Amino acid sequence: MRRVEYDAVYREGRRRSSREFAVFLRPNGMELSRFGWSIKKALGNAVRRNRMRRRIREIIRLHRQEIAPGWDIVIHPRSTVATAGFPALAEELLRLMPREAPEESAKT
Repeated sequence: MRRVEYDAVYREGRRRSSREFAVFLRPNGMELSRFGWSIKKALGNAVRRNRMRRRIREIIRLHRQEIAPGWDIVIHPRSTVATAGFPALAEELLRLMPREAPEESAKT
């Protein structure tokens, strides 16, 4: 996703939050969901931020079929994502993900 697409998700989308993540969702009118993440430098050095990125990417890879198509999704992890247990982290992120495709009226 490009910067303008991130901005559209923030501006027009919905937000879901938990202890470990903030997730922004917006219908994209496509047959697939697209993912992005934003990890602030305040969350740690490059090694720590890359670990967060790898963990999020792996959760999405393992559970892609459980996430509904048709969404642009931007994930903001909190600082504890780097050290939290992986199964609990995956469960929490999946709880925030959409389970159904967006309604037809939302696609236009």
